[in-house]
Amino acid sequence: MGAASLRVGAVWLASTLTMLVLAGVLPDFRLQSASRDSATVIGITAAVGAGAFGLLSALVWPILVRALLLVPALVLGLLVFFLNGSLLWLALYLIPYGGGSTDPSMAVVVAAAMSAASSATNALLAIRDDGAYRRRLARVTGRRRRREGAALPPSTPGTVFLQLDGLGHAVLRDAVEPRENGEPLMPALAALCGHTHRLTRWRTDWSSQTGASQLGILHGTNEDVPAFRWYEKETGEVVVSNRPSSAAELQRRAVARTGERGLLAQDGASRGNLFTGGAAQVALVLSVSARRGKETRSRAGYFAYFSDPANATRTAVSFVAEVVREMVQSTRALLRRERPRVGRGGLYPFIRAFATVVERDVVVAAVLGDMLSGRTAVYADLVGYDEVAHHSGPRGRDTHQVLRRLDRSVALIAKVAERAPRPYRLVVLSDHGQSPGETFEEAYGLTLEDLVRAGSGLQVPRRAGRTASGSEARAAARAALHRPEDSGQEAPRKPRRDTGPVVLASGNLGLVSFPDVPGRMTREQFEERRPALLRTLAEHPGIGFVLVESEEHGPVVLGSGGSEHRLATGEVIGTRDPLADFGPGAADAVRRTAGFPHTADLMVNSAFDPLTGDVHAFEEQIGSHGGLGGEQGHAFLLSPLELSPPAEPGAELVGAGAVHRVLRRWLAESAEPRGRTDPRPVRGERLPAAPRA
Repeated sequence: MGAASLRVGAVWLASTLTMLVLAGVLPDFRLQSASRDSATVIGITAAVGAGAFGLLSALVWPILVRALLLVPALVLGLLVFFLNGSLLWLALYLIPYGGGSTDPSMAVVVAAAMSAASSATNALLAIRDDGAYRRRLARVTGRRRRREGAALPPSTPGTVFLQLDGLGHAVLRDAVEPRENGEPLMPALAALCGHTHRLTRWRTDWSSQTGASQLGILHGTNEDVPAFRWYEKETGEVVVSNRPSSAAELQRRAVARTGERGLLAQDGASRGNLFTGGAAQVALVLSVSARRGKETRSRAGYFAYFSDPANATRTAVSFVAEVVREMVQSTRALLRRERPRVGRGGLYPFIRAFATVVERDVVVAAVLGDMLSGRTAVYADLVGYDEVAHHSGPRGRDTHQVLRRLDRSVALIAKVAERAPRPYRLVVLSDHGQSPGETFEEAYGLTLEDLVRAGSGLQVPRRAGRTASGSEARAAARAALHRPEDSGQEAPRKPRRDTGPVVLASGNLGLVSFPDVPGRMTREQFEERRPALLRTLAEHPGIGFVLVESEEHGPVVLGSGGSEHRLATGEVIGTRDPLADFGPGAADAVRRTAGFPHTADLMVNSAFDPLTGDVHAFEEQIGSHGGLGGEQGHAFLLSPLELSPPAEPGAELVGAGAVHRVLRRWLAESAEPRGRTDPRPVRGERLPAAPRA
């Protein structure tokens, strides 16, 4: 009680001094009346104002944040400054004497500075107060486990699975190697590699993206997930993996296929993921974000974090700094005429800041709370690197800054794991990598949809028609359809319904569907209805291969020069296998996807340069994933040496489903009873000094 009172007094004093300093340097903020109050009155005014502000923050702030749960999380983050300023203005208004006053804009600045000062003071005092440190992190998550029952926590280890979204195996290897200054880019992960953990590469499925990988990792199957987004003919709808309704449906289908709830069904927590993994404790999970109820809505995690005004202020300041950082970096890239490059204006700076700051802070705080609550299994996703790499490239200077901050998050989680009430094993992994390269449109002047329409004999925009690719495709289509060579008009349509194609992109993987043809359109139907399309696509220099179903040969991969790979038999027609450049296992990956019920009529994979590792994304990304080719298909597992190896010596770990089985095995190993030989303290013992966050 005495320590708590001392801490409250010190925070109050820091806030009072901060208010006095700001009143002296800011022109529109004052703590005295026009009659020039004495120094004593000014000091009392500052103390009362600081106390009122602190009291209002403690009492009113959680209510305000809870009321704003219906507001989108990004908007909630932007409202932090305004709410803090409003509380300060109200605190000054409630002072019964003195002359404290400020205008609304200045109140925002003063409130932010006071919150930052009180947060720093509180954190400094809590370093030696282990109970306060534990309680502060528990308050961040908003969940306390009941402490009644067994006096001792479980002696078996808990497991934290930390996913670094989009971080490929090769990029991680470079990041943990010493640089010119002798220090690695990610020192915390470098300290794990080869010392307490083993680094294992695993190969993703086709497609290599979070929707398929995370569904397979958490629920054991990603069957019938051909891409990040795809068209389903029977419903006429586009399924998008990061859409709440789609994520919920994909999770439902996976559970129905496996008959199991998922990886985290036993006392698990899912944080910042697309899917729950069967966890009872969820926050910021997309597949349940549309459900009603505080515990299942994705915004509940934001309430748990932002209910602490110090957290809110710190994250809001970092958010603004990240927006400014992105604007500066984008401008610098533009002035230097860096290539490849994509547009980074509009809302992107705010989207980047949300992914790299807000979501990271909330997810890390939730994981820390889970460990201090003794949760058995936690799976969390940090998405910042993936978001920035799409726009800045997988190995750019911008992404290096993000990796440094992610490494600090890993270090904090590892330190808190050492002080948790039960031992914890930290497994760091990724869901896919990223491959660099200029976009398809930047390289060839037209989009994949333009090329498909031109090869189908349909109208295309003038800009696309004037490109070499567009004009050649239109000429080939006119010749195949026996249309006049110089005619710019389409021939009269046949009586049957003939709608345009649905063309979707998932990184460097394109999906082409024709809604007017029920079921999957076959090669023979293409040759009858759109005779120029298949060769137009297969012969294009920006396309590596095209997958189509044949009535005679089953799934067939088409390449340039008339080459074919008949997947059912493995027979290769022509001088070169169209899958040769895509590495071992490419044929197996494509064959598996070809058997999915919702595979598109045409699956188009961009060209891949084995020398540079470059691909061509069919969307606005210079770091992409989703198809085959390069580093996007190689993710990593960084696992403790005390766990069994992920795969047999010399064997390769292939597919998200295989990773799921490995993680299940590790959870089973951790659940095995053992004597308590771990030196870490149990509940009731004094904890070591808490780490500086």
